Amino acid sequence: MNEPLTTQTPEMCDPEKFTDAAAAVARLEALYEEATAFLLGKFNETLSSQRASARFRAFYPEVRITVPSHVKGDSRISFGHVPIPGTYAATITRPDLFRNYLTQQLGLLIKNHGVPVQVGPSTTPMPVHFAVASNPEVAVPQEGVLDFSLRDVFDVPDLMTMNDDIVNGAAGPNPDGSGHLAPFTAQRVDYSLARLSHYTATLPEHFQNHVLFTNYQFYVDEFEAVARRLLSDPALGYTSFVAPGNQEISDPQAEIPGLAKMPQMPAYHLKRPDGQGITLVNIGVGPSNAKTATDHIAVLRPHAWLMVGHCAGLRNSQNLGDFVLAHAYLREDKVLDDDLPVWVPIPALAEVQVALQEAVAEVTQLEGYELKRVMRTGTVATLDNRNWELRDHSGPVHRLSQSRAVALDMESATIAANGFRFRVPYGTLLCVSDKPLHGELKLPGMATEFYRTQVASHLLIGIRAMEKLREMPLERIHSRKLRSFEETAFL
Repeated sequence: MNEPLTTQTPEMCDPEKFTDAAAAVARLEALYEEATAFLLGKFNETLSSQRASARFRAFYPEVRITVPSHVKGDSRISFGHVPIPGTYAATITRPDLFRNYLTQQLGLLIKNHGVPVQVGPSTTPMPVHFAVASNPEVAVPQEGVLDFSLRDVFDVPDLMTMNDDIVNGAAGPNPDGSGHLAPFTAQRVDYSLARLSHYTATLPEHFQNHVLFTNYQFYVDEFEAVARRLLSDPALGYTSFVAPGNQEISDPQAEIPGLAKMPQMPAYHLKRPDGQGITLVNIGVGPSNAKTATDHIAVLRPHAWLMVGHCAGLRNSQNLGDFVLAHAYLREDKVLDDDLPVWVPIPALAEVQVALQEAVAEVTQLEGYELKRVMRTGTVATLDNRNWELRDHSGPVHRLSQSRAVALDMESATIAANGFRFRVPYGTLLCVSDKPLHGELKLPGMATEFYRTQVASHLLIGIRAMEKLREMPLERIHSRKLRSFEETAFL
């Protein structure tokens, strides 16, 4: 019978208290680097020797705060404070990637409650898969390749700490009785960072705080063209453009070689040094892709995401190329029913609606009553069946009529609902590309002319809306409308 392996860990240090947010984040970074270096070193040693001499374990760093008083801070902002006195904690990963976010969130906590934050090792083991993820030269072998079981030597991802219970409002206290300080655990964040690299073929470091989603390649081509134009004017603040494969250019004339194999949901990033640029993700068609993309991008805590894609117009008064600004959603996509029941209303967000409407006015040079010539505001229905037209029309059409829907697609309600669920400001501006109820189907000749004339202006509207949202104070765009009774202090 084999003797159990002894467990080796990095030297455990005592927690430290900080009243300076930047210093607290620096300590989080040091603890994280120590833990990952330990695991990477032991992992390489184990692979080289092909035998396990011990069990190796390192822990995520943790930040916690104890608030003794019911005294309230600034109640106008929806984040940066805890709801009631008590101790709150969060495990942290990749503090280098989240440095600005963590510094801001911890700074608000210290300011609003007048108490220090405490930084030290947590009791949550760090999976070896995530520890080596930032090193592209190292791969974790599949189970069965080695002469021993990897999970006997290292910790592996644990679904118990890698779920959405916190954001879904279903999580109890931490094992030690403390409350939750952040919307995601470190393992949940690490999981999504790995998925983002896989699905988009770009590193999480390139993602910007303002995210556009589209369902057509035409928008990608136009986004690259617009990005090159914006890069040519340094005064606009954009510094580089990143394409799948982490191909980054700062020269607007530089070539970007195409990838031999494109990822499932390619992402493109028009970057600014402060992360306040714009990311475009081509999620393709369907609510499942929309949910997958937003599930993972949410951990980056973007300031807004918008859907700019094509839809079916449902009113005879609409023309191909007209815009639809969603102010409500009929959710028949089904992919979020277990996480966010359909009886939960998904409200339109005034700040996003105004930004989109103003952007449409600027790009089309129409305003006031004349704007109604090219844009309708109303309910957008999202279905999970792209070929709904081929079934009996009486049921779907009756529901669409009852809902007062003006457009139908397969992604918008999913993106909006996940924005609501993850507390990420959201919005939708669609472009009518066909009218199936009125005999105007999307045919090749019509599509070519439609795409040529409308995609450029539609994308410019999305970019301009994001620039308007970027100019808003953070506490205004992240309003109380998206927060529940007892929220985490972190955005």
